[in-house]
Amino acid sequence: MEITDTTTLDATIDQAWALTLDIEALPSVTPTVTAVERLETGPVTVGSRARLSQPGLRPLVWTVEEVEAPHRFAWSTRLLGVRMVGVHELASLDEGSCQLTLRLQLEGRGSRVLGRLGRRSLQQTLATECAGFQRVAASSVA
Repeated sequence: MEITDTTTLDATIDQAWALTLDIEALPSVTPTVTAVERLETGPVTVGSRARLSQPGLRPLVWTVEEVEAPHRFAWSTRLLGVRMVGVHELASLDEGSCQLTLRLQLEGRGSRVLGRLGRRSLQQTLATECAGFQRVAASSVA
């Protein structure tokens, strides 16, 4: 099962990419993440891990699976036996804007049940995150 949300950012793709990789800033971007603890130092690369605290959930460790600058970032975690993959995709629109698509893929045993029960909440979470990226991108360019 996959849930998506898309928005336009008033930022270049490179500015949006920098924002995407600034994992430690997520609590200032969106209320859906209250704390981030990077488990390694240095740049975000495949294999990098971070412990995220989110409202209503125990802290979960997310592991980076893809970094394709400046277009695609993906990381994953497990919740109740379900593998969750969070994907950030960026595409240039014109000189000063880009499109951000956030995807949450639920995989494995229990993913259909979790998706059915949590779809509305997960869709709202992605919409809130898109709005946060939109707000921060616009304020950092201004």
